[in-house]
Amino acid sequence: MTRAAIYARYSSDNQDDRSVDDQIALCRDYAARHDLDVVAVFEDRAISGASVHNRPGIQRLLAAANARQFEVVIAESMSRIGRDQEDRAAIRKRLKFRDVQLMTPADGVVTHLVDGVRAVVDSQYIEDLKAATVRGMKASIADGLNAGGRAYGYRPVKGEPGQLAIVADEADVVRRVFRAFINGDSPRTIAGQLNRDRVAAPRKDFWRASTIIGSNLRGHGILLNQIYTGKIVWNRVRMVKHPDTGRRLSRVNPTSEWLSIDVPHLRIIDDAIWIAAQTRRQSRSCAKPRGRIRPRYMLSGLLRCGACGAGMSAKDTDRKGRRTCCSQFMQARSCSNGRGYYLDDIERAVVNGLRVRLGTRDAIAHFVRCYNEAKRRSAHDAIDVRARLGHDLAEAQRILDRMIDAHIRGRITDDEAEARLPQLRTARDRIKSELAVCEAPPKVVTLRPAAVDDYLRGLEDLAGLINGDLRDGDDGLAMSMRKFLDKVTVLPAPAGTPPTIVVQGHLEALLDLSAFPSRSLSGGAMVAGAGLGHIPPTDCPTFSFEAVAA
Repeated sequence: MTRAAIYARYSSDNQDDRSVDDQIALCRDYAARHDLDVVAVFEDRAISGASVHNRPGIQRLLAAANARQFEVVIAESMSRIGRDQEDRAAIRKRLKFRDVQLMTPADGVVTHLVDGVRAVVDSQYIEDLKAATVRGMKASIADGLNAGGRAYGYRPVKGEPGQLAIVADEADVVRRVFRAFINGDSPRTIAGQLNRDRVAAPRKDFWRASTIIGSNLRGHGILLNQIYTGKIVWNRVRMVKHPDTGRRLSRVNPTSEWLSIDVPHLRIIDDAIWIAAQTRRQSRSCAKPRGRIRPRYMLSGLLRCGACGAGMSAKDTDRKGRRTCCSQFMQARSCSNGRGYYLDDIERAVVNGLRVRLGTRDAIAHFVRCYNEAKRRSAHDAIDVRARLGHDLAEAQRILDRMIDAHIRGRITDDEAEARLPQLRTARDRIKSELAVCEAPPKVVTLRPAAVDDYLRGLEDLAGLINGDLRDGDDGLAMSMRKFLDKVTVLPAPAGTPPTIVVQGHLEALLDLSAFPSRSLSGGAMVAGAGLGHIPPTDCPTFSFEAVAA
């Protein structure tokens, strides 16, 4: 019997969980009527069909299809497979490549034409559902109800959808934040005090300055949320799904599309306090330069705190120079690494480390040799598989050629040829398909001599840019060096002790990477300080070394 798999899905927690069981029962009945042997069942419960991402059931089904575990997939309808046209087409394409048919009780074998029409209808259903949802939310706002979203200081009233009630303890915290801000405390200071007092944060483990100060563009944050003055503002943002990852992202709507409604029973602060807070907020803001896309300093955006992993940002400047500090500590006082580190010491350690570890042509060449050897070792199994498939393909083609020759010479009858030739062609084509998707043997990475020359000369000149503001002069050299760096981690060190830093990067710009169209930094790194030893294979060679910021 032909092997079949069943796929079932329902999209919302509000739907009956039995929906999946009912779909599976329907598909089993269909399989029994058509002499199909159900060998696997895949399901996604309470997951939307608007995107193929984050659906483990459909991903497992595709993996099983690649392993040739079945020849047919049965679903209640193609809308269960997905409602997005692009995703549906991609799934059909991958199943067709593995000679797997899609079937539904209503349509039988799903053809390209039938599913193309149904995909348009299913996709439009999602758009209509979104429009209906927005229309309902607008009606809720017009009735003075909350249309969704959480606000610190409030909780939903059980049994009364859209109604909010003030949480007394949280309302006191809101008033405390406004009073402290009006009295001159910075958002960072307020966040630190709340964390020290162990006040529960709105959504995460601790308070941050950004939680308090908010964003003018989005209109969120404690100090900008007008609900505290008795006014609900809705439709400030809309949610969209990233086409590559399926993640939901927010987009700011024009202010002309924002809707507001007075809800005086939800007021926590009076107008005088609100106006005073907004006045001080405006006085603290400053116009940010527009169009500046280049980093200000050599390591801007690359520094990481060794205690918590957060980024590091400018702290202050004293007579010895600029200092940088953990942004998590400055924003929320939630990191133990509150020391400020001199930026020029860190920059000097990075430049000197590159000179020592990767500052000679021999060091770079040895690095690449180690990488190529590791890549070959890791691909040994793939090479064996390709060799075996190549041998099998040649043998299958020889058998097929001999059978055709025997038929031409009259050694076998037409009936014998008709029975055997299709089987032989199918076997040959199956091996061809497996060989086509088999991992290709690794290609040797080679150095670009001109790029290496520029790199070595740049290392000598880079010291002149230490502690320099890249906006004040030519930053081309520093920008070139940044291409090699991924992360510079500053490990915590007691006051008066030079910190140890860990430099991680890659050598993509030095290599001829025509065989490596993309690189992944998720793999292991080579520790240059350990003698340029074995590197776990990655799409592009990476490096890592430690240095002391003396």
